[in-house]
Amino acid sequence: MKTNEGSIDRALRIIVGIGVLSLAFIGPQTPWGYIGIVPILTGLIGWCPAYTLLGINTCAVKKA
Repeated sequence: MKTNEGSIDRALRIIVGIGVLSLAFIGPQTPWGYIGIVPILTGLIGWCPAYTLLGINTCAVKKA
């Protein structure tokens, strides 16, 4: 897997993921909040399968 997320993209994914995940514990306390795990994981590993399918790459460093 090649990294296809830039540093700003990764940071935003982690922040949004934590915000969405918090919905499972505070606020409406809905199980849908667990979907926040997905952006957290993609932000941590730096690879997004949807970006691969769509041909998007926000990573500034091009790996060979």
